[in-house]
Amino acid sequence: MNRLKDATSPYLLQHADNPVDWHPWGEEAFAEARSRDVPLLISVGYSACHWCHVMAHESFEDPGTARLMNDHFVNIKVDREERPDVDAVYMSATQAMTRQGGWPMTVFATPDGHPFYCGTYFPRPHFQRLLTEVHNVWTGDRESVLQQGSKVVQALNENTTLPSGPLPGEETLRQAVRNLRESFDAADGGFGGAPKFPPSMVLEFLLRSGEREMSGRTLEAMARGGMYDQLGGGFARYSVDSGWVVPHFEKMLYDNALLLRVYTHWWKAGGGDLARRVALETADWLLRELRTPEGGFASALDADSEGVEGKFYVWTPEELYEVLGEDDGRWAAELFEVTGTFEHGTSVLQLLRDPEDPARHADVRARLLAARERRVRPGRDDKVVASWTGLAIAALAETGVVFERPDLVAAATAAAELLAGTHMVDGRLLRTSRDGRAGTNAGVLEDYANLAEGLISLYGVTGEARWLRLAGSLLDTVLDRFADGAGGFYDTADDAERLFQRPQDPTDNATPSGQYAAAGALLSYGALTGSTRHREAAHAALGTVSVLATGHARFAGWGLAVARAALSGPVEVAVVGPADDPRTAALHREALLADAPGLVVALGRDDGGDRGTGDPLVPREAAFPALLEGRGLVGDAPAAYVCRGFTCRMPVTTVEALRAELAG
Repeated sequence: MNRLKDATSPYLLQHADNPVDWHPWGEEAFAEARSRDVPLLISVGYSACHWCHVMAHESFEDPGTARLMNDHFVNIKVDREERPDVDAVYMSATQAMTRQGGWPMTVFATPDGHPFYCGTYFPRPHFQRLLTEVHNVWTGDRESVLQQGSKVVQALNENTTLPSGPLPGEETLRQAVRNLRESFDAADGGFGGAPKFPPSMVLEFLLRSGEREMSGRTLEAMARGGMYDQLGGGFARYSVDSGWVVPHFEKMLYDNALLLRVYTHWWKAGGGDLARRVALETADWLLRELRTPEGGFASALDADSEGVEGKFYVWTPEELYEVLGEDDGRWAAELFEVTGTFEHGTSVLQLLRDPEDPARHADVRARLLAARERRVRPGRDDKVVASWTGLAIAALAETGVVFERPDLVAAATAAAELLAGTHMVDGRLLRTSRDGRAGTNAGVLEDYANLAEGLISLYGVTGEARWLRLAGSLLDTVLDRFADGAGGFYDTADDAERLFQRPQDPTDNATPSGQYAAAGALLSYGALTGSTRHREAAHAALGTVSVLATGHARFAGWGLAVARAALSGPVEVAVVGPADDPRTAALHREALLADAPGLVVALGRDDGGDRGTGDPLVPREAAFPALLEGRGLVGDAPAAYVCRGFTCRMPVTTVEALRAELAG
């Protein structure tokens, strides 16, 4: 009996009609395996995963394969996006056994969950043979299987802690830049060879460090290549080649949220019209294609439509002529490099140069986008993930204020409202929701940390102290429930479900590591509130950066970015003034435009009362955050205070003076 019909995960629901007797992850499956005395077969994937779909069609929808699975195993289907902790521990085992990893992930485990054989995608004939062989070994040589599982668990638990060093200093960060330069692709941007993933966290570090060559070359190459959707905006998951030409077509919320923020920061650092265009197009894509009716953001779009990878996105010259006519079609084919870069004579659109006729380009782009909307769209995984939505909140809030798009700030606020009202239960955070209904899976470290980061950014943009208070509550849970006692953090809370290993990984993956994300949010919160506890916890969590910086900087990008902010102060700006005074708004926006690593901004809106020179905005004991304590108007004028470590320069009252202070 397939038990997935009541799942909230769109990925699990994709398998609800399989002839496989799937169980969701849970004690019921483990109990049945013990009762039947058979192994577990744990299949881990996610809805936008192309090869997950391939294996599903080949094997899980095949009655013969399903019969082998049902007869000899208890089968568990896991959505890695709902249960990153389960995914993490079994991915560690898969990589230890096979020296590689990926999805779908296929794990054979004892009834107590200890893995003894792991792999990824298996073609149906191979998979059927494997099922039979594992069954034969289980029934004929049980002891060797149990020993293998025990050895794997023991080995993994003996190698879980990365050595930690001191807070990285300037020389360590310079060494990290040198390490990154060793693998930098000067011709095409990015690091290493194919496949190339967007190095979002590394780019943030390079921008904060003033390293414009590597960051700018990579950001431009990604934006002009096929990995960026030249019609609709937004980035695909990665490029299968080293030149950013052909993407793996799935589009993930986390990639686009991270890249939106990076392109906005690139514009602040001098990235020009390209940075602005890509940031705004990506923001519009997020709102148009991923926003849910409840105000959250769906987690992903599939790579496939009509069972074919990329079919929604690619074009032939003939299709361009049909939509645009012969003249515009030939012009578009040349501009967008439609020369058969993909399969079956189709091409992914690129924009390797700015068009000489921008108006014609805009017209052609709009007509092609309208025609593409008539195609069968890729599927959408519409579950809302707290962590990734937190990334989107930060990106949309900052982009909205920088480019004067209040609709983006409103979207960030609506997403925060959804998470605060739906995902927060009894003071704890749940990881996912769908259709406004929270799931049952507890939030992991990255959920708490990335949401806190987003809320702190939203506070800086809106001045609404409730968001900073909620961020503080989340970070207190991080300190109380996730700390490892040695300055780092586990990825799961101390009261979470016990797996065969408590996951802990300080290195970045597709998103910032939970530990470095926590360090960033803790640093910002400490800078706003003056909390020594939070600042010291941030510094301690960055200790592993010193170990990774010299040889593995690509896997510590967010930690390096946070370390750069810590060494820079970070810069703190308090802006005070009447809410309805345009001078307050102008100072506030100028503060947020500053290109300062880890910048934090506190906004205090004066509602009237005495306005003598230096009068505090509010009574000292009532100020929140503490950065606003004692900060008042200058005469009748709104004022801005630029500080580091709560030591502030003289207040300024004009945008020009504030700009000079921030540049000093």
